Amino acid sequence: MLTRIRNAGVGGNAARRVKLLTGYRGARMAHASALNSRTLPSSGSIRAAVGSGSRSDVNLWASRHQSEIHRAGQCILKQDRKEPDLSDDKKVPPRAEEVPDEVVRDEEAERQPRDEHANRSSEASSSQGSGGSSAASSGNGDGGSRSKPPSESDVPRKYEELMVLPMSNRPLFPGYYKSVTVYDPAVIEAICGLLRRNIPYLGAFLLKDRSMDKDSIDSIDEVHKVGVFAQITSVHHGVDVDGRKAMSMVLYPHRRVQLDELVSTPKLVAEAKGNETEEGMVEAKKEKFRDMSEGGEEEENPTEFLLESGVTVGNFSDHLDLPVDHSSVMLNALTSETLNAFKDLSMISATVRQQLAALSVIPTSLKPNVFESPSLLADFAAAISVGDPNELQDVLETRDVEQRLEKALVFIKKEVYVAELQQKIEKETDAKVQKRYKDQVLTEQMRGIKKEMGVEDAKDKVIATFRERAEKLKFPEHVKKIFDEELARLSGLESAMSEYSVTKNYLDWITSLPWGIVSTDQYSIPSARKVLDNDHYGMQDVKDRILEFIAVGKLKGQIDGKIICLVGPPGVGKTSIGQSISRALNRTFFRFSVGGMSDVSEIKGHRRTYIGALPGRLIHALKRCQTENPLILIDEIDKLGRTAHQGDPASALLELLDPEQNKTFLDTYLDFPVDMSKVLFVCTANTLDTIPRPLLDRMEVIELSGYVADEKVKIAERHLIPAAKKSTGLGSANIDLTSDSIVALLKNYCRESGVRSLKKHIEKIYRKAALKIVQQLTTDDTMKAATVEPTKEAEGVKQDTAAKSSTDELPAPEPMNIPDSVKIDITPESLVEYLGPPVFTADRIYEKTPAGVVMGLAYTYLGGCTMYVESVLGQPLSKDSNPSLEHTGQLGDVMKESSRLAYSFSKMFMSRRFPKNRFFEKAAIHLHCPEGATPKDGPSAGITMASSLLSLAMNRPLDPTVAMTGELTLTGKVLRIGGIKEKTVAAKRSGAKTIIFPKDNMADWEDLPAHVKEGLTPVAAEWYDDVFDVLFGSVTQEEGNNVWKDQFDQIERSKATANSSN
Repeated sequence: MLTRIRNAGVGGNAARRVKLLTGYRGARMAHASALNSRTLPSSGSIRAAVGSGSRSDVNLWASRHQSEIHRAGQCILKQDRKEPDLSDDKKVPPRAEEVPDEVVRDEEAERQPRDEHANRSSEASSSQGSGGSSAASSGNGDGGSRSKPPSESDVPRKYEELMVLPMSNRPLFPGYYKSVTVYDPAVIEAICGLLRRNIPYLGAFLLKDRSMDKDSIDSIDEVHKVGVFAQITSVHHGVDVDGRKAMSMVLYPHRRVQLDELVSTPKLVAEAKGNETEEGMVEAKKEKFRDMSEGGEEEENPTEFLLESGVTVGNFSDHLDLPVDHSSVMLNALTSETLNAFKDLSMISATVRQQLAALSVIPTSLKPNVFESPSLLADFAAAISVGDPNELQDVLETRDVEQRLEKALVFIKKEVYVAELQQKIEKETDAKVQKRYKDQVLTEQMRGIKKEMGVEDAKDKVIATFRERAEKLKFPEHVKKIFDEELARLSGLESAMSEYSVTKNYLDWITSLPWGIVSTDQYSIPSARKVLDNDHYGMQDVKDRILEFIAVGKLKGQIDGKIICLVGPPGVGKTSIGQSISRALNRTFFRFSVGGMSDVSEIKGHRRTYIGALPGRLIHALKRCQTENPLILIDEIDKLGRTAHQGDPASALLELLDPEQNKTFLDTYLDFPVDMSKVLFVCTANTLDTIPRPLLDRMEVIELSGYVADEKVKIAERHLIPAAKKSTGLGSANIDLTSDSIVALLKNYCRESGVRSLKKHIEKIYRKAALKIVQQLTTDDTMKAATVEPTKEAEGVKQDTAAKSSTDELPAPEPMNIPDSVKIDITPESLVEYLGPPVFTADRIYEKTPAGVVMGLAYTYLGGCTMYVESVLGQPLSKDSNPSLEHTGQLGDVMKESSRLAYSFSKMFMSRRFPKNRFFEKAAIHLHCPEGATPKDGPSAGITMASSLLSLAMNRPLDPTVAMTGELTLTGKVLRIGGIKEKTVAAKRSGAKTIIFPKDNMADWEDLPAHVKEGLTPVAAEWYDDVFDVLFGSVTQEEGNNVWKDQFDQIERSKATANSSN
């Protein structure tokens, strides 16, 4: 098998190995034959055969004398059987005259250094204890210098076929110890074999893949080619935590080497063993017996046994430094800066001081002075540094000493910075520890003083308080178990410990929640209806849903938790209706807003281990309400934030707002499930577009539309005006804000869908009225007081009052009585006096629309509004004009597409209705939507844009009282849109009399209240032809064809004139 490994082609010295091995063994077989019979060739013929160095000659000699070699082997076997107990020192060595001369010379040259190695190995073993401590104190694995490192003069300069040991974490540097642990049994056995033969040397090379951790390699590409030639100074056998056999050894790298080739690998050995035949195994045993018969002689290659050990074996060559110019200014500067860095580092780090002290006591006869050699200084800097393995390997591979020192200086500078940072942290930590220890000592002393004085311990009082709370609550089983465990833990903790406050706060939250406490629901439908009607006008859909909720609960005997989402414009009463619902159901109300919330911990809480940790908002709500079935209003749910590092609150709400999951809602702080299924959740939003679809799917959506003028007047008279009079102190004053004034207020100042702006304006009116009344009454009192002279007695009272202490409370002023004679009537004309000039001066932009202008309808989160679409010719029709469409007005992508679609449809529609109307052949059209500062988007302006283009194409203005909305397709189909109520309110507010909408929205129109539809004529359009008939029904075929006839006749004449001139 060994011969097959040699002949496998691994390594370039196979022929030489076969030559030496065959010649050496041939000589030994000749000697054995001489002892028994003289049938083999003489020693001189053997030397002649093997002395040429030719592999073919060796093979020829072996083939000719194969039978004689076989007979000699049989003789050796017989001799070994006769003398099986001979020890190595009693075996008869071969006579020198019968051994080839070159083998004798090689053995004599090699025997002397091996004896020296044996002596040095014993010395290394005796000094490994002190060296190990130095390596352990290095902190980075390479260790500092030993007190007596192995002398370089005793180390062989060349050893072929040594074991290759891969390193996983960092490379080794010459002159600095490294502790290594191996687990591979084959590697352990090979190292033991090296130590038994007094050859404690190997090559250590860094693995390229940092994730790999193995003791052998199968390819030279797995490691960096530059490593170190290292000596094994000590070994220790043991087992790891998993029970595997392990060997720890301390390596001392001598010099840099380069891995030239791999001679043997575990993979090749395994393949060779698998291919070994029975005949080959018999031959191998014979060779082994032949070797044993001549144990007095040394093998030619002492590391030859590694080839069969299943480890990695390779050939090395020295990786020498380039010549150093010691007069280089740069080199001297780098050396000086490195020494200064070591000085700074030694002043900070005690470990580095120990390493430098160890280096200073090493005699220069054993090792050159590190601080006088730039090469050794660079290696030392890299050896004690913590850095990236690839960067350290780069330092190891650098042959230019100046470059190596420059790279090492970067590492040592980093070490200085890290050491300074560690020193700073250490000082801060020591200060904190000292303060904590001081506080603990003082606390213990205080506790002892209190004990002597008979004062009750605060911890016992806290524990008693928790037990008292727990007796009043009905804990679930899992909560009861956690409470008992935490209370037992609290009793064993000292109050000065940080964990004490954490456990105390945790128990405080557990005992503050309303376990088993529920409020009694109110099942009276008349009472609930009365509460809802008194608080809010309109909102019939919401009221009906709450009454249905109560009716179902009455039939079942309990009201389960529900999730309702109220969607509508701002100011329509979404938040206030939540409070009314809680009063109608007799439930505690809690509101929190999630608008802009981006931290999931606000919903789920923080972990207890965090400083200042708290539960989420939902647990806060239960603690505040002290019932398990409150009404929790989650406001602005459509404005949830989201960040990459703080989680997604919307996803956290999925568990909370799912009736199937909120029975076991898990708060991160409490870390046990809490039943939230009895809670009634009411969410509010302005739009559904920004709510995540999975979250929206869990809620029952109720849409609230804006109020019309009649509803706002009723709300103002019933709610807003009494509240404003009370808040301004005019509850008993005779101030009259008539209905006509409220209508004028809505028309000229407050046109939004809700009533929030209306409320602000009403409060402003009453504040102005209060100021006017107070100024009038105060002026009368001042005039009366001015006629009274201040007396001496009054001055004395004033001085006594000033002498009173500033801590004396002044009596609260009594409310002013407003005489009945004071009366203020606020008329539509006097609104300017209270509110200033009107904000809105006209119902619509155009009292009379020109051709190309159409009133459209839009729906925003503020409610409905009118949106005009204007189309004009960019330039007069002429022979040089080209057809085009330009759109402005801050239109969104959808509206831009709608404009291009309307343009294409209008050209097709005109060619079909009025084929002789050639307007679009030369028209450069500019389409614009006014109020350009307001972003606009949506598909519902399709029929509006098409009507604007057709109006321009026929040069016919439209009725200014016609408003329209609807999405248009290329074929002329009118599609359904949303917000029909808001758009109808906007149309009515703007003075429209006819409203055109898609036929699919007819059901929405029928659901509108009668007062909203009053005064409007609906036109339900299925195709655009229906729209065209309403707008241009009176246009005849001849009128439509001849609109631009004069302009195009002029164009034709201009073309004819131009052609004739050419």
